[in-house]
Amino acid sequence: MGRLHFLKEKNFYFNLLIILLLCIIIPWLTIKLLNSYTRHDKVYTMPDFVGQDFQQVKHEYSRDFNFILIDSVYPKGQQPGSIYQQDPLPGSKIKKGRNVYAIIVAVTPEKTPMPNVKGISLREAIGRLESSGLDVDHLEYVSYSYKNNVIEQFYLGAPIAQGTELVKGSKITLQVGIGDDKSNVKVPNLIGKSADETKRLLNLAGLNLGVETHEDNDSTKYLCVRKMSPGPSSGAVRPGTYIDVWYHSSRTMDFKKEMEELLREDSLANMPQPEIKIDTIIETIETNDYEEDDEFEDEF
Repeated sequence: MGRLHFLKEKNFYFNLLIILLLCIIIPWLTIKLLNSYTRHDKVYTMPDFVGQDFQQVKHEYSRDFNFILIDSVYPKGQQPGSIYQQDPLPGSKIKKGRNVYAIIVAVTPEKTPMPNVKGISLREAIGRLESSGLDVDHLEYVSYSYKNNVIEQFYLGAPIAQGTELVKGSKITLQVGIGDDKSNVKVPNLIGKSADETKRLLNLAGLNLGVETHEDNDSTKYLCVRKMSPGPSSGAVRPGTYIDVWYHSSRTMDFKKEMEELLREDSLANMPQPEIKIDTIIETIETNDYEEDDEFEDEF
């Protein structure tokens, strides 16, 4: 018998066919099972959960995603318990059942110790309060020899001691000296400034923020001062004066043009008037009288 006698056997071809089929079926079946296990054909777009309540989102999407809370932060002006940051990011292509890691706005407000701002300048006091996460409520000017020197610090109408625990963002009233000269202060130009900038610039100038009027319903990040009263052209005002402001959206108004118009009006208002001497006025009056007398004589 030769070495290739098995080629004449039917069993050889039968077994070869089985081997070939297994070589095809096994890889195909493996790929199908992997696709089914990994949900390769089911891709979802990650929703945007930022700003929404974490517990509510977790309840509504519990079948789609596995939410994991990793941290909490204390951003200013954000709703406690809302999602501050998420991973994966909104718009990402993900699969159902994926872990979603969330950072939320802390439910318990962050606290900070009250600094001592008595006996220092107004500018330095504002800086210390900002560093501690506190805000100025308003400035109260009283008779005191040292101008813009902080005499007392108040919270909710009562003096507050250094080290007292306060919620960040609490507003502090500062009692400030007006100085012996009781001189007025210049009104800063706030046109085009945001709400946060507006209050800070007024306080640094020794002034208070008055009535705030919002002329549209756009997001606060786009709102800027369109009008103020008293304005920069008013000159100097008493320390502690309340300045009213009107906000408008920067997306619907050209604040550069508004600024140019305000500067033009301010320049005209502060333009020095020509000096007219008394002698010149008298001479002009006498000349007019002579002319009237000549006209009277001509009539007769």
